[in-house]
Amino acid sequence: MVQELYAMRYDSPVGQLLVVEKEKALAGLWIEGQKYYPVFRPGELQERADSDTLNHVKDWLDRYFAGKRPSIEELPLAPSGTEFRMAVWKLLCEIPYGEVVTYGEIAGKITSQRGTGKTSARAVGGAVGHNPISIIIPCHRVMGADGSLTGYAGGVEKKKKLLEIERQGHQA
Repeated sequence: MVQELYAMRYDSPVGQLLVVEKEKALAGLWIEGQKYYPVFRPGELQERADSDTLNHVKDWLDRYFAGKRPSIEELPLAPSGTEFRMAVWKLLCEIPYGEVVTYGEIAGKITSQRGTGKTSARAVGGAVGHNPISIIIPCHRVMGADGSLTGYAGGVEKKKKLLEIERQGHQA
């Protein structure tokens, strides 16, 4: 069975976003030109201006970029990835608005949850970099061990801009 993918474009302060819905849930949100930007076959995506799900995401993004604090829980999310990546993305959703954590802190939490050998910050970085729902699953809130703005698939300048938007909204 072929799953229908609906899409819309969204002009944001960090560039044009591609927002993709699958089965009434948000399956992807990518910044144009970012690393790991998906390639779709011709006809695979259908532009859909009347989608309730996509319009809900648009409203969420409008509020986010206006400095409000929309909740991740408002949206039905359906990222697709390995069990490890899904665990990392779930932890990203727990990072409070306007705050940051390090790759090492996430690695420590994954190690605790799994009860297995130590998880490397590098492995976490790979999962964070492949986050298919940028901005909403807030991978931009993850920093290097020294607090540096490292490794954002959309580019460090866009990461900086997103954190600035949150900092301003956090003060409001």
